[in-house]
Amino acid sequence: MSVHIAWVGLGSNLANPREQVELALKALDRLPLTRCLETSRLYASRPVGPQDQPDFVNAVARLETRLSPLALLDQLQALEQRHRRVRQRRWGPRTLDLDLLLFDDMCLVSPRLTIPHSQMTRRAFVMVPLAELAADRNLPDGQRIGDLSAVLASDDLWPVLPDA
Repeated sequence: MSVHIAWVGLGSNLANPREQVELALKALDRLPLTRCLETSRLYASRPVGPQDQPDFVNAVARLETRLSPLALLDQLQALEQRHRRVRQRRWGPRTLDLDLLLFDDMCLVSPRLTIPHSQMTRRAFVMVPLAELAADRNLPDGQRIGDLSAVLASDDLWPVLPDA
């Protein structure tokens, strides 16, 4: 079994979002055949889509895994379900959202999964924490993560301060 590097975006805006993301970051390290290598700081962001919902807490994790992309997606979706994720409306509030952003240098388009994540380069709440971990890394199309992040930094994203 080959070892792969995967990048996962995390977000929550319900049921103590900070705790949801912190618990999910720890749970990623317990997924089968997977190890969490590092995580970004936590960030708060305004919601995408409907604005009648709370702000989000977001982060990015770098994983080492022996799972295939679809097997990892299955594990991520199972983790969302353990956090009582309910999909009521597109871009609506959620206890936990896990997005497989990158998987090695793979490009994949399937009915269940697109890698790189199709919206990631448009979202500061993904690119800023990703750049914190991998600013010098290039996406499969050659674009540098740090450069993409720099143009997205906005007032709609701010670091979550550590608990005192």
